[in-house]
Parts: sequence; structure tokens; C-alpha cells
Amino acid sequence: MKYHFQKHYTREEATALLPQIRKWLEQLNGRREQLEQIEKRLGGRVAQGVDCGGATVNEWVRTLAAMDAALAEFKRRTIFVKDLERGLLDFPALIGGKEVFLCWELDEESVEFWHELETGFGGRERL
Repeated sequence: MKYHFQKHYTREEATALLPQIRKWLEQLNGRREQLEQIEKRLGGRVAQGVDCGGATVNEWVRTLAAMDAALAEFKRRTIFVKDLERGLLDFPALIGGKEVFLCWELDEESVEFWHELETGFGGRERL
């Protein structure tokens, strides 16, 4: 049988990663908020016709690079960030030989749900 993903998680494997994932999501959301603040500063300056080179642009680039590095950790592990703000993630898994996603949200203690590849969050079912 041909699968979409090379890596498949068990519920236990996904749950074991949650402490580290929570840290990455906290870092990403902090960077996202930082980026929004920088973009507000840049937007106001651009609207006024001010040259936006220098420290603010450098801070923006560094923040984007930090976010990219954190997101690469998820990509490297084949974990899909569906909604950064909510901390909604999908982990490829096999249930009964069928490829599905284990689905987890930041406020959940452990991985308790799954859904078909095509249905998304709306099709979540309890494990």
C-alpha cells in the first residue's frame, strides 16, 4: 500500500512530543506577536514615505528567520501546523492500516482525536 507520508506517529509518540511542541508553539506565537509589532512600526513609516532600512528591517528579518527555524522543526518531524494561534497540529498516523491524522490542540492534555486526511478539524473523532 502506498502512503502519502513516510513518517507515521502512534498516539504515544505524538503525546511524548507535546512538552517540546508546547515550547515551540510558545516561541512561535511570541515571534508572531513580535512580527506584528514590527510590521505596525514599518507600516506607519512606509505610509509616511520614510526610508525603512536599518535596525527595524533587520529586526523584522531576524524575527522571520527565527520563525522559519522553529517551523522547520515541525516540518522535519512531519508535523503539520494547521493554526498557529490555536496551536492546532496534525500528525500522520495509521489506524486500521488507513492513513489518517492524529489531531491535537494546545489546550488539550494529550492526543485524543483523529480525522481523515481530507476532513480536517470538523471531522475529528475521539480515539
